[in-house]
Amino acid sequence: MCIFCKIVEGEIPSNKILESDDFIAFHDLYPKAPIHILIIPKEHVDCFQNVSASIMAGLTPFIQEVATLMGVDKSGYRLITNNGEDGAQEIKHLHFHLLGGTKLKWDHLHEDSHKSL
Repeated sequence: MCIFCKIVEGEIPSNKILESDDFIAFHDLYPKAPIHILIIPKEHVDCFQNVSASIMAGLTPFIQEVATLMGVDKSGYRLITNNGEDGAQEIKHLHFHLLGGTKLKWDHLHEDSHKSL
C-alpha cells in the first residue's frame, strides 16, 4: 500500500484542508511555496496517464474549491502533476501540487532561457 493510500485509510496522519467521499487535500510536508497543498483521489490511480475521465470530472471542482479555501482562486496558483519516471513522479499515486501564496517564478520564461532553445 502506498503512502497516500495509508493517508486515505487514516494510518498516517495528514494536515487536511478538505475531504470529500472521493478526494483529499492536505498540506505538503516539504512545501515549495507559502501554500503547497497535495490533492489526491482516494481511489488508487498510479499516474495521470491512467486516470479516468470520471475521476478528473470530480477532481476539477474539488481542486477549484481547495484554491478558494486557500484564498488563491483570485490571485492565482500553479497546479502540477508529475507523470512517470521521466516526469519526476516520486509517489506512484496520482496527485496534484497546488502552489501559491506568492508570485511564483517560472525560469523557463526568462529571456536567457530562450537563447538555449
